Amino acid sequence: MLRSVAVIALPGTAAFELGTACEVFGIDRSDTGGPSFDFRVCGLVPGAAIPTKAGFSIVVEHGLEATRDADLVVVPAYGVPAGEVPVEALDALRDAHARGAWILSICSGAFALGEAGLLYGRRCTTHWLHAAELARRFPTATVDPDVLFVEDGRVITGAGTAAGIDACLHLVRRELGAAAATNVARRMVVPPQRDGGQAQYVETPLPPAAETLAPLLTWMLEHLDEDLGVPALASRALMSERTFARRFRAETGATPAAWVARQRVARAQELLERTDAPVDEVARRSGFGTAALLRHHFARTLGTTPLAYRRRFACAPDEERAS
Repeated sequence: MLRSVAVIALPGTAAFELGTACEVFGIDRSDTGGPSFDFRVCGLVPGAAIPTKAGFSIVVEHGLEATRDADLVVVPAYGVPAGEVPVEALDALRDAHARGAWILSICSGAFALGEAGLLYGRRCTTHWLHAAELARRFPTATVDPDVLFVEDGRVITGAGTAAGIDACLHLVRRELGAAAATNVARRMVVPPQRDGGQAQYVETPLPPAAETLAPLLTWMLEHLDEDLGVPALASRALMSERTFARRFRAETGATPAAWVARQRVARAQELLERTDAPVDEVARRSGFGTAALLRHHFARTLGTTPLAYRRRFACAPDEERAS
């Protein structure tokens, strides 16, 4: 269970990426039924000024000993030149990983994981601008420059900036369930789930606001139990199927089928947590139709079964009311 989080602020830490970890894990949301973590930001020397990439410095009260019992250790983007991550920080990462803690990097924080040997033989990602250099520096890693985040074992690597939010929310959802992740996302006013396989950036600019697919996406979320195949959606959007598929990918970073499948899994997670509906009914209401198809997508996406997920994350009645 994810209860304690330590963030390592390295010299040249990026303010936004550091703030991402602080916003997701450092705020007590128990007043609205959300999660609360034992949260610490730590540095090499307690009380010493740590320069940021934005030109100002921060001071943290914890040293690296704060990582010793943390369930999650986060490394935000930082500006230390290649190969100059302090050995004390690398040792802290290795020790945390060895005892089974989660390790999560945001953007160029992946380089620190590589220096610590934690990317050996793993799939990983970073900001697309740094992906080639990460692959060159750590040739035993499989670097995917096109995705928002990658989970491999208990190591999660996130791409740049906002993708760090997605990576953090992914871990909250994985460890604490959909209700907890949705609570955090709602307070942050961000989407509660963007799948890690979505593209980091779109290759074409978005069309004028009146021509975006946002209204259709909202409708799709309200009708996940209906036919959401490309022919039906393209007809509703008054586009050819080819144009619709291309526009959908440009605006969401995913194919229509992949986007719909992930939203249906998310809906099934919420139903399993918040209702006692049978699995057959959950499958119908989430749009999968049959329990067999629901189990297939659950196993592929979450690595578990619907019933096992419900046993772990089902909300007690007072938790449901509070959220």
